[in-house]
Amino acid sequence: MNLTIGEIAKACAGKLVLQDVKKYAGDFDGAVGASAAVSEKTFVDGVALDSRIVTEGGVFVATVGERVDGHKFIPQVFGKGVVLAITEKTPEQVEQESGVLAEEWGSYLLVEDSFRALKDIAEYYRSKLTIPVVGITGSVGKTSTKEFIAGVLAEKYNVLKTEGNFNNEVGVPLTLLRIRDEHEVAVVEMGISDFGEMHRLSKMARPNVCVITNIGQCHLENLKSREGILKAKTEIFDFMAENGEVCLNGEDDMLITVKAVNGKATHFFGFGNAENQEIYVTDIVSKGLWGSDAMLQMPEGALPVQITLPGKHMVLNGAAAACVARILGLDGEHIQVGLSKIQPVGGRNNLLRLDKYTVIDDCYNANPVSMEAALDLLAMADTYKVAILGDMFELGENSNALHAGVGTYAVNSAVDCIFCVGENSRHMYEAAVEAAEEMVAASGGETKQKINYCADRETLLTMLTEQTELLPKGCTVLVKASHGMHFEEVVEYLKK
Repeated sequence: MNLTIGEIAKACAGKLVLQDVKKYAGDFDGAVGASAAVSEKTFVDGVALDSRIVTEGGVFVATVGERVDGHKFIPQVFGKGVVLAITEKTPEQVEQESGVLAEEWGSYLLVEDSFRALKDIAEYYRSKLTIPVVGITGSVGKTSTKEFIAGVLAEKYNVLKTEGNFNNEVGVPLTLLRIRDEHEVAVVEMGISDFGEMHRLSKMARPNVCVITNIGQCHLENLKSREGILKAKTEIFDFMAENGEVCLNGEDDMLITVKAVNGKATHFFGFGNAENQEIYVTDIVSKGLWGSDAMLQMPEGALPVQITLPGKHMVLNGAAAACVARILGLDGEHIQVGLSKIQPVGGRNNLLRLDKYTVIDDCYNANPVSMEAALDLLAMADTYKVAILGDMFELGENSNALHAGVGTYAVNSAVDCIFCVGENSRHMYEAAVEAAEEMVAASGGETKQKINYCADRETLLTMLTEQTELLPKGCTVLVKASHGMHFEEVVEYLKK
């Protein structure tokens, strides 16, 4: 939207080399029209890192990945109508490395770092925009909170939101560069794993409203402690808009210490368990796996709401969405209707009704807090309950103890059958067995819980195939682990 090649070159401080594009793409009805040569005043139609999804009149950013060097695809993207390639290498360098002929290139911008250039373009583009940006971060629940906020805001505005897991230093700039003239609000998820990352994300996004879901135990490997996590997450305030607003989870013991930001009072949301909660939820009536009814308490009065996603944490997401919606001018009816329409995202508390089982597909990511929340959700099922739990990554030096804690929690959650999968999950398994034995000793009876250990995903699938009685027909199965465990393959197995 109103972004030219010349502006991109200026934003990146790169060397711009303009070429005739007619011989590559022919005359096309795009941003360039039928002109014979590219001009610095040419408007671009989009920015992409993937050569397969470039658009006519767009910009291709060539990057060097772990397995693929995007520079060798530059001639191909010009054939698709791209008007500019951003490159770390000259055409001659690429020709020497990969044999791609230098004369097959169109106009290009030579930069020192293509990823840095992407961020520079996004930052410049954001400075031209006037629409409000809602930035969302936190240890747990960023994506589901994003869906709630975007869903409610869509009752009044044309909303652009982060797609999938595009929440890092590549995903955030690509999200910002998707904003178009028709969009009225952008909801941007912002994820980090180390200090300084949120500072850089905030510099690009310049959020008008900042939302933090909680301070958990993610990325302890780098951030060391919850105090470190709080410090890293609150870097989101570094480049917040001058009159920006902050919405925080008033149930989180770390976040409630953030009483004001830049001289403005914080908006807290929660369950009414602490003072100064502007938006809170009461009278929660669980409908099991099918959601909850509740009363949303706002300064304007109480509002009955329906939350279609199961779990108390989803009700809290509704309070967060209402908090943001009020700031951006939505009324009670907008909030009420918007909350009733929220649907799950694949891999995150996605409820699948299959022929043989009900599956809680929560395999996108995992940490101790989200594991316990997922087990609480499974406990709501009125069927035989199975928990397939895998390794949690990036937990630092306390990883063994944190895995053990999840194993104990699973046993105390009255799950009928537990699978602990992965190298780290051996500690989960051992703690679960110990907790079950203690429970039996205390009660004097026999445990009916089945606790299994599998070294890897393949061993798990073999066990499930050979011992079909482990998953009786009609049971409810929770599937959860860190993304790197690829438990989506377990979900696909259950679907079949």
